[in-house]
Amino acid sequence: MKEMELTSLLAEVESREEELLDLVKDLVSFPTTSPPARNAKEAQDYVTNYLHQLEFEIDRWNLYDNDPIVVGKKRGADPSSKRLIINGHLDVAAIEEGQVWKFDPFTCVVTDERLYGRGVADMKAGMAGALFALRLLHEHGIEPEGDVMIQSVVGEEVGEAGTKSCCDKGYDADLAIVVDTSNCEIQGQGGVITGWITVESPTTFHDATRRSMIHAGGGLYGASAIEKMMLLLQGLQSLERHWGVTKQSDGFPPGSTTINPAVIRGGQHAAFIADRCELWITVHYYPEEHYEDVVKEIEEHLHHVAMADPWLQNHPPTFTWGGTSMIEDEGEIFPSFSIDQDHYGVQLLAQAHEQMFQEPVNYSMSPTVTDGGWLAEAGIPTVLYGPGTLEQAHAVNESLDRDQFLKFTKTMVSFLYKWYQQKN
Repeated sequence: MKEMELTSLLAEVESREEELLDLVKDLVSFPTTSPPARNAKEAQDYVTNYLHQLEFEIDRWNLYDNDPIVVGKKRGADPSSKRLIINGHLDVAAIEEGQVWKFDPFTCVVTDERLYGRGVADMKAGMAGALFALRLLHEHGIEPEGDVMIQSVVGEEVGEAGTKSCCDKGYDADLAIVVDTSNCEIQGQGGVITGWITVESPTTFHDATRRSMIHAGGGLYGASAIEKMMLLLQGLQSLERHWGVTKQSDGFPPGSTTINPAVIRGGQHAAFIADRCELWITVHYYPEEHYEDVVKEIEEHLHHVAMADPWLQNHPPTFTWGGTSMIEDEGEIFPSFSIDQDHYGVQLLAQAHEQMFQEPVNYSMSPTVTDGGWLAEAGIPTVLYGPGTLEQAHAVNESLDRDQFLKFTKTMVSFLYKWYQQKN
């Protein structure tokens, strides 16, 4: 009987594909680009209304003005049964000046083979598929044993901790599925943390004093902060190469632990010796590591570099790590997480995928980062599983394979149908 009911639900996904595509079109129509951000209220109003129709309780708060977080919760029949979080973000990559699109980026165009529009791959289609699956189950009177929550967040594109704010409010579960871009592979991820390294002189010297600063007998104890930063840059390169030789993690190509010197700012005017230099770095690390330990390793290495230089000994670099927004405070953290392939829910998802795609799911590690790290950091077993490829995410004429999207939605229906019925 249950198999017949599931078969009927899956057939309904196909027969109602136009309704599913209309849902994607609606979500894409909201220009939730980030940056500039602060533009997601109407999109979140739409999601709120959609979840109200499915009899979800709504919790909503502002991450920033005009950028709310929405959490829908459907209470299960048994409070002791396993709880599920489905997580996704509604902000999308910016449309850069000079980009030429074949279509209006915020008008989703559907062809026989693909969907086009900003956010279809990253990740409004993933959200649409999950929402539609929840609707089908609700319409057929299929209710969960344990609590089911869907988190519609913002800020992911610019490192804003929308998902972290859900964790901070106490939302917890036995499994979290982030329906972000994974090409329908079950993925974990490495982590990322950004940091600022600053070298600063307590005294500002005129350009005319440089001779006295760098030549024998000059007698002026000073330095260019830019030139001293060059020593630290060399130290970072040495550490990066050391990591590439000594660190490895399953699912990652060698050398994935990188230290990218992304932005440098120094000096104030050509008439002065640079008295301050700041370096903005992006650090990638493996799931077996924690960002606090990685940060400590970098600081200790650069301390040794500084101790080898007569001026840096007395003017050591300072560090500022992470942040809650690349827009507001020029910093971000995305924690890492691994996949527990033995987890009951992960196995259930893999079975649903194989049923719909007619092939076993691939387990892999994403080369990029998502909000899933914050869920894992909160102690929730987490996987990344969503439609779309990274090649299309953020791309001009962003697109998504239509067949993959339909199969993803059917996978979510199958997974949720079976998850709903599991008892504690």
